[in-house]
Amino acid sequence: MKQKSKEQMQSEKLLKSVVRIAREAGKITMKYFRKAHWVKQKVDESPLTQADFEANHWIVQELKKLTPQIPIISEEAALPPYKARKSWRTFWLVDPLDGTKEFIRGGGDFTVNIALLRNSAPWLGVVYAPALGLMYYSQKGKGSWKQKGKSRPARIQVKRRKKNETLKIVVSRSHSSKAQEDYLKGLKNAKAVPIGSSLKFCYVAEGKAHYYPRLSPTMEWDVAAGDCVYRYAVKNNASNPSALKYNKPDLKNKSFIIGSKEVKKS
Repeated sequence: MKQKSKEQMQSEKLLKSVVRIAREAGKITMKYFRKAHWVKQKVDESPLTQADFEANHWIVQELKKLTPQIPIISEEAALPPYKARKSWRTFWLVDPLDGTKEFIRGGGDFTVNIALLRNSAPWLGVVYAPALGLMYYSQKGKGSWKQKGKSRPARIQVKRRKKNETLKIVVSRSHSSKAQEDYLKGLKNAKAVPIGSSLKFCYVAEGKAHYYPRLSPTMEWDVAAGDCVYRYAVKNNASNPSALKYNKPDLKNKSFIIGSKEVKKS
């Protein structure tokens, strides 16, 4: 049996540590799930809950212990100016509770997102949906994996659409737009699959859906971990194409589409 290199062992240890951090953050969010909790509105009018705040504190604290030399960008922390971060080649992107609107409504499709970026692309990503007991994780060169509860993790792969198969398109529960509605109307033999948070990326990554068109704005921390799971959900340690870029001067993303290229409009 081929012996693992020191670098391989270190990267495996890092991934296990981030999975652990995400699980613990998920436990924090579940303390407030479907219970009365503090909610306020941020400057951009998006909601912030006590669960966001406490999960963020835990994640940032643990990442600083794990990799004190690597900077962190989190949705719930002040954003360093581009002048300070433009030279960053490696950094963490964190969304401690993605899908806050679903969380407040009592829906279970919210996630904890942690991603490690290298050279403007996701290198490691963890997406954890604590209310659903779903863990997705990925690392460049190691593929993408899904774990349900305490079951054995299974490798996942994007599936190409078969001929005449209904095109399953994941759409947001909370961020629909006229552009998206018009887009869906223009597709043949298509079915919308509504799901919240970064689980949309994971549905495409595991073959539950073929396509994810996002025609309204997102932020880099919203997509990095899910994008990582999607990118490396392919055999032979290759990667799926993604147009998403990171550490831009403005962290807002434009519209994007991931998944099957075999989409025909009417």
